Amino acid sequence: MELKFTAIMEATFVSRNSSSHRRFDVIIGTIEDIIMSEEFQIIQRSFMDKYYLQFEDTEENKFIYTDIFQEYGAIIERYLEEQLRLRIPEFSMSKFASSLQAHKDEITDEIFDMFITFTDFIAFKEMFLDYRAEKEGRNVDLMQGLVVHSIAPSHCSVVTTS
Repeated sequence: MELKFTAIMEATFVSRNSSSHRRFDVIIGTIEDIIMSEEFQIIQRSFMDKYYLQFEDTEENKFIYTDIFQEYGAIIERYLEEQLRLRIPEFSMSKFASSLQAHKDEITDEIFDMFITFTDFIAFKEMFLDYRAEKEGRNVDLMQGLVVHSIAPSHCSVVTTS
């Protein structure tokens, strides 16, 4: 009798665990779809266009950064939750948030980076500084000055870029 009960409990746990993993994967996949969507990109870019000139690459942080950080978190979180509720029946942000810790190793870098920008101020500020550098044409082009040499015999050509 005890063996049957243990087997039933283990089967139930595995079944719940598998169902939990599947649901988590569906939510993460849906979040990826949402953040890759043109609508999300427009919302994020519009927000950054509105505030990027406020951010300076200095040690000191302006008080306005906190307000911008809170506004960004609220807008992005509200949009994500809205979209998730539309796409996934019975979606609960609180349940999802609590499951994040258990599944943190299963999250792609893109999702993690996006989450971190509305939970970690330093990552948020860095995102704005990178955006400002891009808008002002200060990003480093890693391909500039790249020289490719062939290891084939000398009658083959060499390609260079400048």
